[in-house]
Amino acid sequence: MAALGGEVPQPVVEDADVLAVGGPLAQLLPGGGLPRRAVTHVSDTAALVVELIEQVAIAGGYVGVVGWPALSYAGIGTANADNLERVIAVPEPGIEDIAVAGVLAEGLDLVVWRTRVPLALTPVRARPLLARLRKGNAALVAVNATVPSPAMTLEARITDFYGIGRGTGRINGIALAVRAERKGMRPASATITLGTAPQRPKLTVVT
Repeated sequence: MAALGGEVPQPVVEDADVLAVGGPLAQLLPGGGLPRRAVTHVSDTAALVVELIEQVAIAGGYVGVVGWPALSYAGIGTANADNLERVIAVPEPGIEDIAVAGVLAEGLDLVVWRTRVPLALTPVRARPLLARLRKGNAALVAVNATVPSPAMTLEARITDFYGIGRGTGRINGIALAVRAERKGMRPASATITLGTAPQRPKLTVVT
């Protein structure tokens, strides 16, 4: 991965309080994954969230997704159908979406909770959710929703697409510029590739 802005990825350190995330994000995320029993704010970037879900499922973890009916899970079960079976989706939780996320957090490894519109929880409204988080072992990813003093913040934007050109082909890879910031640790930024990136042409020396 190429570091951006002079910031370098954090070394991976085994930690029981971290939900390990493999793949290209492994060296970028502080501690090598997402903080358990805590909230991580994540930008509304579907590709990044799907990558988090896939990597946790590949490692044998169970994932819940609350309030994201348009999220595509197509690529998660490509390598192994069992990966998709590890994902519990609640696309339309209604007005009790916070409660649903809290219940799932007590028994799963990763819970993704997305609100349709930006929502800032006050300390009072966040308290029941955080209490349920502490009872379980899950990492909670909040998209469009914020809580006071999150454990980590992940921001990403798509910088390039691979596989298409001049109106032909299909997207088979994307480049994401990702920034991770966790309390007590130096922020890390990098550009990662999800899927397949084009091979660089070989240099031919003519004599």
